[in-house]
Amino acid sequence: MAEKPNSNFKVVADNRKARYHYEIGETYEAGLVLTGTEVKSLRTGRSTIAESYASVDNAGEIWLINANIPEYHSGNRFNHEPKRHRKLLLKQREIAKLSQGVAREGMTIVPLKLFFNEKGRAKLEIALAKGKQLHDKRETEKQRDWNREKSRLMKQRD
Repeated sequence: MAEKPNSNFKVVADNRKARYHYEIGETYEAGLVLTGTEVKSLRTGRSTIAESYASVDNAGEIWLINANIPEYHSGNRFNHEPKRHRKLLLKQREIAKLSQGVAREGMTIVPLKLFFNEKGRAKLEIALAKGKQLHDKRETEKQRDWNREKSRLMKQRD
């Protein structure tokens, strides 16, 4: 077999609960405005985006709120604040779509994955999502259990 080329793509943080709590709509890839110590801390892979969300301000900018990027252990007095608001870099058309979706009832901007792309740049995958009701969450759980059981039965049959 041919060897796969070595890719620099590295997932730093994944928000797995988002797919359970929200119905995911359109997804976008956004850049982040970060300081040097934040990038170094991200490369160690210890950040979390589970409790974070994105918000549109009056100036037409989107900000990532409550994402935890811990302080860099070798950073001295120039270290960053772990839970500061971080600006997201998107095209104007994408910002307009997201702000219109948030203006509608029940829609929110949810971060799904924080990663480094092939060029080594930190990117955030965000989605326009709608919160699920309790019965929708139960249905998702039933479907996931049934798929797991189905694959188990197929393995036994072979």
